[in-house]
Amino acid sequence: MITIDGSQGEGGGQILRSALTLSLATGTPFRIGKIRAGRDKPGLLRQHLTAVKAAAEIGHAQVTGAEIGSTELDFVPGPVTAGDYSFAIGSAGSTLLVLQAVLLPLARAAAPSRLRLQGGTHALAAPSFDFVERAFLPLLHRIGFHARAELRRAGFYPAGGGVIDIEIAPHGKLAPLVLETRGGLVSRRAEALVANLPVQIASRETATVGRLLHWPAEAIGPGSVVEAHGPGNCLTVTVGHEHVTEVFTGHGRVGRRGEDIAAETARAVSAYLAGSAPVGSHLADQLLLPMALGAGGRFVTVAPTPHTLTNIAVIEAFLDVAIGVTAQADGSWLVTVTTPQPAGRA
Repeated sequence: MITIDGSQGEGGGQILRSALTLSLATGTPFRIGKIRAGRDKPGLLRQHLTAVKAAAEIGHAQVTGAEIGSTELDFVPGPVTAGDYSFAIGSAGSTLLVLQAVLLPLARAAAPSRLRLQGGTHALAAPSFDFVERAFLPLLHRIGFHARAELRRAGFYPAGGGVIDIEIAPHGKLAPLVLETRGGLVSRRAEALVANLPVQIASRETATVGRLLHWPAEAIGPGSVVEAHGPGNCLTVTVGHEHVTEVFTGHGRVGRRGEDIAAETARAVSAYLAGSAPVGSHLADQLLLPMALGAGGRFVTVAPTPHTLTNIAVIEAFLDVAIGVTAQADGSWLVTVTTPQPAGRA
């Protein structure tokens, strides 16, 4: 049994989610202590507990410590079984973070699976649905893991109630991911959603992004109203290049003007476009696991965050892989994932 220190590095929930994925994929049990010790509210919250329960169900695992607030957990996996599953967080916790724990193990199964996840779909400190659909899944497909996601209903903090459906196919031939340049710019779009709020909020956000980035009118959406269980607002800016798509998200919050959220998001977009790295920090975190469980590869990114470095440490605890992170002369960083051989099916 592998012992994981949940306080290492950035000390967040990603340590647990990566450990669940790797445990299911390799059949290796693990024990984790000090879960989320680096957060204001340590221990398992609803979304983390849902991820544990989802992983346990698809992998017929024996689990101790699976309760709200727990800071210790033992997880002993069985065989991963494809099928139809539904998991509800019961709060606005991120459905996309729950998906992280089970997507790759199910993609390594011998038959297709379908998931329905209920909770938050556009949440602070978590990948949005749009990021996963537009930025992550296309690169996952390039590696050889295939999934399709559909947003049924948006879910915002604090009401939650969002619904996403995911279809996961057994993986095809696994190939190294090589992503060293962006290629030419092919698309750019600013969009904003509101639920149970005036649509003018969304329109002001996209207009502000267009003005600050000097984008043409055709790249700016007018703002949209969506169905949700409670009020919510999300600004999404998508930048597509030949080899990679990046997605930047701003979240409406009580007491913050839409123009301020738009300005913050526009600064992140501008910083990305001013650099040369094709992979942003959030996407870098997401790519490590599928590359390590696939055929490896390399990508160029920005300076690695503590989140990325912690994820690398967890991966190397479970797998016989070597992950290198090297600074480049232009200020970017090269991440290499070397696997002994392409991973087979679980």
